[in-house]
Amino acid sequence: MTSFAIVGSGWRAEYFRRLATALGDPVCAGVVSRGPKDLPVPVFTSLDECLARAKPDFVVTATPWQVTPGLVVELVERGVPVLAETPPAPDLDGLRRLWAAVGASGLVQVAEQYTRMPAHAARLALVRSGTIGDPTRADVSSTHQYHAVSLIRAYLGAGRGPVTVRATRSTAPLLDPIDRSGWIAEPRVAPATTTIATLSFEGGGLGVYDFTDNQWHNQLLTRRLLVRGTLGEVRDQEVVHLADDRTITRTPLVRRQTGYDLDLDGYDTDHISHGPTVLYRNPFQGQRWNDEEIAIATLLRDTARWVEDAGEPPYPLADGVHDHRVALAVEEAADHDRTTTVTEEPWS
Repeated sequence: MTSFAIVGSGWRAEYFRRLATALGDPVCAGVVSRGPKDLPVPVFTSLDECLARAKPDFVVTATPWQVTPGLVVELVERGVPVLAETPPAPDLDGLRRLWAAVGASGLVQVAEQYTRMPAHAARLALVRSGTIGDPTRADVSSTHQYHAVSLIRAYLGAGRGPVTVRATRSTAPLLDPIDRSGWIAEPRVAPATTTIATLSFEGGGLGVYDFTDNQWHNQLLTRRLLVRGTLGEVRDQEVVHLADDRTITRTPLVRRQTGYDLDLDGYDTDHISHGPTVLYRNPFQGQRWNDEEIAIATLLRDTARWVEDAGEPPYPLADGVHDHRVALAVEEAADHDRTTTVTEEPWS
C-alpha cells in the first residue's frame, strides 16, 4: 500500500485527504499544518516530524504559491517524490529557479487534474481515436490560465515548443450570483473582465483561450469547448464528422448517469459513450463523486502508481512549468494588448 502526506490544511488539501480516505490506497498518512487541526489522520506541525513518523511514499504540497517552490526543493533534497499543486511557482523567475534546482531530479509531478475529468477524458479519447482526423484547433472557455493551457495542449497533442500568444481584455457588467462559498445573498451587477487569447503552436495548431472572472462558479456563464480536426469537430457534447462517402453525421457524446427517476442504483457517473463506443468509464463507481473529485482521485491513484514504478509520470514538472509560462505570457500580452512569444524551454 502506498502512503502520502499533505503539506497544507486548506480547501485544496481537504480534497486530497477526503478522497484518499474513500480510496483506501493510496492512504493519507498525515497532514502538516501550522496549527492544531481536528482531522481523522495524524497532524504534524513540522515537515521533519511528518517525514520521520509518517514515512510517506510521496508528499502533496497544497500550499500558497509563494511557499510551494521552496518546499518542493526541500523535499527533493531529501529524496521525497512530490505532487505539487498548481502552479509550481508564482512567476517566471520562480519557475526558472525551481527548474534549475529540481528539474533534473525526476521527482516532481504537478497536480494538473483537468484532463482526468470525465467529460474531458472522453473527448480526448475521441480526438485521439482519429474520428475527427488530425486536431488543428482547440477552444477552451471554462477554466483559467495554466489549466486552460494544459487542456489546449492536450487536445492539440502539442508539446512544450515555442508558442506565439496574442491577447486582449475587455470589461462588461455581469451579475455574479454564486461563488465558491455558495449563493450570494444580494448579488449585484458589477464589472467582469474577460481575457481572450490565441495560442499559435510551433508546427501547427491553434488554441483559443476565453475566460471571464469567476467563470468556474457563475452558472450564468456557459462552459464551451471546441476541438476542430481535419475531418470534423467536437463541440461540447456533439461530434460532427465525415462518417462515409458523402455522409456527414452529428452524433452526441452521451453520459450515462445513474440515479434518475426509478433508477435506484444511486446518483453516479457510469460512462460516456459515442455511439456504441465507450470513451470513458468511471473507475470509482459507488463513490457518488462529482467530476472534480473523480479527476483528483484519478490523479492520486496515478501518482501512487508512478511512485511504485507501476505507471507513467502523471504530469511531469516540465509540463507544469510550460503551462504556467504560457499562462503568464497570456496575462502579459493582455496587460499590454500585444503579441508575445514563448520561446525559452523550461530547462534553458
